[in-house]
Amino acid sequence: MVTAAHSPTQARLAELAEALSRAAEPLPALADPDFGAPFARFADCRVVALGEATHGTSEFYRARAAITRHLIEHHGFSIVAVEADWPDAARIDDFVRHCARAPVMRHAFDRFPAWMWRNAEVDAFIRWLRRHNADLPEAARVEFRGLDVYSLSASIDAVLHYLDAHDPPAAAEARRRYGCLHPWQDAPERYGRAVLSGRKPSCEDEVVAQLQALLTERLRSFSANGEAFFDAAQNARIVRAAEQYYRLMYLGGAESWNLRDRHMFDTLRRLLDARGPEAKAVVWAHNSHIGNASATAMGWQGEFNIGELCRTAFGDACALIGFGTDRGTVAAASDWGAPMQIMDVRPARPDSYEAAFREAKRPCALTDWRRGADAGAALAALLAMPRLGRAIGVIYRPESERASHYYDAVLADQFDAFVWFEETRAVAPLPAGRPHGLPDTYPFGV
Repeated sequence: MVTAAHSPTQARLAELAEALSRAAEPLPALADPDFGAPFARFADCRVVALGEATHGTSEFYRARAAITRHLIEHHGFSIVAVEADWPDAARIDDFVRHCARAPVMRHAFDRFPAWMWRNAEVDAFIRWLRRHNADLPEAARVEFRGLDVYSLSASIDAVLHYLDAHDPPAAAEARRRYGCLHPWQDAPERYGRAVLSGRKPSCEDEVVAQLQALLTERLRSFSANGEAFFDAAQNARIVRAAEQYYRLMYLGGAESWNLRDRHMFDTLRRLLDARGPEAKAVVWAHNSHIGNASATAMGWQGEFNIGELCRTAFGDACALIGFGTDRGTVAAASDWGAPMQIMDVRPARPDSYEAAFREAKRPCALTDWRRGADAGAALAALLAMPRLGRAIGVIYRPESERASHYYDAVLADQFDAFVWFEETRAVAPLPAGRPHGLPDTYPFGV
């Protein structure tokens, strides 16, 4: 039972906590095979987006894996699209779909923040997905795809690898065009600074010309090479988007964020279109990407995200499901490029949504205020009052947590439902090298 409150702020928190306590549906243990079953209510959606409040919490990854397994096994979902670079995810996609293609990359997710995807929780899901696909016809196998835009160097290499194999003269021309970016491939952020300062002309014309040259061969190349051309074309789009992103990131404002999320949404749409009108996708990304940005301080400042774009494009045929926690440990770094640490997550602030979930006394639960929950309408009205939400990315700075990790939001409009784990622990990063007993083709191998 929620303790009676005395101040107006405490009273509002207590009222919301009582409503959450009534509406929350306890979930089975994560190891229970039925953990994903309550999420069948979202199976009629074309896109189910599963969030996370950090990039380093084990329960979030394990829950998303369990939910995704259920949607794949029982409801025909055929695409898993994650907040990760396309070439790295392509290495895993080759593995889980038993592809014969020789990937350009020898291993996946080997650069900062490696623990975000190179961890035991993702490893277990990848191995399950490979087993699931093993006896399926090639066209029916479930894909594992990356949505992100950061892979400038790897995507250039992938385009050149494709053209070397299928059109050597075109490969030579692509090398000339991409040569503009060559000095910056290992540190593309330096390219953005150089262009902004006037020390370096933009490479925009060259990367646009290369993308156009590749796409003009779409019909001939796709009919002949299929998946390989699809991959090359996507990598050319990434080079185009990354060149823009690294120029915009130093200008401030919403432009670079919006370019990145627009690219991720466009990639998702392209995957769905390629798979056909009946295709359904599960998206794994941070709450800040899959929650409707127009219901948060991000949107009020001019930013949009995948969740808002999905809501506009698909309406009720998408489900935006947030994840949260109160306390525990998380894998994160103190700064970009710094070593990963296991950090203590501070208990949530009393003026946050997380505090209300904590006071509801439901340690592990699904709260659904849009789709048939008994107290859904009344709860949605309470969740329409703005409060703080917490977001921890690959960086965690508890010493400045209010400024660094909290944002204003209207939870009722940000998400359709919320998965709550009161206490959580950090993901288990995988060591370098190949897990014992697995072949050299394993995606996390060397």
